[in-house]
Amino acid sequence: MPVSPVLCEVGDDGVAVITLNRPERRNGWNPELEARYFEILEVADADPRVRAAVLTGAGKAFCPGVDSARLDKLAGQGLDVSGRRSPVRPWAFRKPLIAAINGACAGMGLVQALLCDVRFAARGARFTTAFARRGLAGEFGITWLLPRLVGLERASDLLLSARVFDADEARELGMVSRVTEPGDLLPAARAYAADIAANCSPVSLALIRHQLRADLRNDFAEALGAAYRAMDVAASGPDFREGMDSFLAKRPPRFPALAPDFDPTKVTGDTLPEVGLRPEEQLG
Repeated sequence: MPVSPVLCEVGDDGVAVITLNRPERRNGWNPELEARYFEILEVADADPRVRAAVLTGAGKAFCPGVDSARLDKLAGQGLDVSGRRSPVRPWAFRKPLIAAINGACAGMGLVQALLCDVRFAARGARFTTAFARRGLAGEFGITWLLPRLVGLERASDLLLSARVFDADEARELGMVSRVTEPGDLLPAARAYAADIAANCSPVSLALIRHQLRADLRNDFAEALGAAYRAMDVAASGPDFREGMDSFLAKRPPRFPALAPDFDPTKVTGDTLPEVGLRPEEQLG
């Protein structure tokens, strides 16, 4: 029986641990891994047991980018992305997504880490944008994502030099928020996710996660208008009542699971930019 390139385990704490699972190829990104990862995100998004997710890698690497064997075959031929899901599919996930970066993180692997909400890294993990040293352009939106996380000067440094840097520097740059010893990485990321799962409203999380991304392209007036619409829905919903009741009673909250049909884009009236890949946008 073939081994799945991505694994998912849902714990009793409401946390799904998603593991990129090609350790023999250092979790190199390929179409099978991509399809399975995005499929798991869809399943976890609809699963009422899941309130937060942690993304990590099997073995000693997180994801060093596209599998080197695949890159070698593509060299000089261009890259056909027709029929593939949008590489920024994680943005449509309605639940907190925490990266636990356990080792090498580069290229497409770095893009996927940047699409997570919060990033933990193991001390000693190494990062690089890689593209300029492989003769490639900044791929899959990284030239938009990275400056918004670390600023234009630092993003320019990392993209133009494609130099290797470690987890401690990544924290100094603002790319990751926490650095742990390797053996503490997954427990720390999971504990953080479990605290969110236990104490935060699933509706609030879905709304805030969407607001953070949509407002990256909005001016303040647009963001404020969307916030008013979200505030009205949240304040009139059962999660707010439970949040106040549990606070006043000094007890843990008992928030209901996120409804499968809850769509934060319809609440705010502010959808994310089109991120799908159309035929005319194929590379090569």
